[in-house]
Amino acid sequence: MAKIIGIIVVIASVLGGFILSGGKVGALIHPFEVMIIGGAALGGFLQANPGSTTKIVFKKSLQMFSTRFTHKYYLEVLGMLYEVLNKSRREGMMAIEADIEEPSASPIFSKYPAILKDERMMAFVCDYLRIMSSGNMAPHELEGLFDMELNGLKEELEHPSHAVAKIADGLPAMGIVAAVLGIVITMSILASATNAEIGEKVATALVGTFLGILASYGFFGPLAGALEHDAKEELNLYESIKATLVASASGMPPTLAVEFGRKVLLPAHRPSFSELEQAMRGS
Repeated sequence: MAKIIGIIVVIASVLGGFILSGGKVGALIHPFEVMIIGGAALGGFLQANPGSTTKIVFKKSLQMFSTRFTHKYYLEVLGMLYEVLNKSRREGMMAIEADIEEPSASPIFSKYPAILKDERMMAFVCDYLRIMSSGNMAPHELEGLFDMELNGLKEELEHPSHAVAKIADGLPAMGIVAAVLGIVITMSILASATNAEIGEKVATALVGTFLGILASYGFFGPLAGALEHDAKEELNLYESIKATLVASASGMPPTLAVEFGRKVLLPAHRPSFSELEQAMRGS
């Protein structure tokens, strides 16, 4: 909701100020300027990034209006980890073998459909549970393996925001390209055009610069920031999973292991101690 309000505020402030100053909205409507700027930006984006990044950026951009990294979701992740660790502690690590081999059929994992839908997170959790069940890795070695994977995951998660940020940085220049083309058109008709026609062409050229700057700082720059924040929240959740599993591998009981994970979470959506305790009792 906040992002939608932000977009409305940007549009209302810019257009409202323009209209109140005596401008006409029709003077800003130039589809060919939009085609030049948008097409050049899209072409540059496609050249600079692999197809997988393009798909991820478009998918995550559409998801920016709602986030799955909520207070409830964090609590579900911790509750799921508690359940699986509690089962392994009571019945032995081999008891969860069927759960981690086929999570969709697991009585534990199937209770958390939102988490089960995230294939990468499920693979992350199950892979490390398999390693822990082998019993041949010391806790510090497990933590080192976590760190190596999370370093690579960090680069992957942050790449979409970096890609959009580069487009945002380039949009003002694309606006200048559109403006220069408009001036070229204006110069080509100087001999036969009236002052009114010349003024109209120059205004059209300036609209190109305006659109490039507005798109950069009003929309794509904030989108890059939102994607970066989303990446940080997702990475933080993986850090929480790491802390929980390493604590469990070190011999901590499940109730204390998930507390390690809770403490790692960002304060904005971190469940309280009592909320986590209630969730564990419910499970």
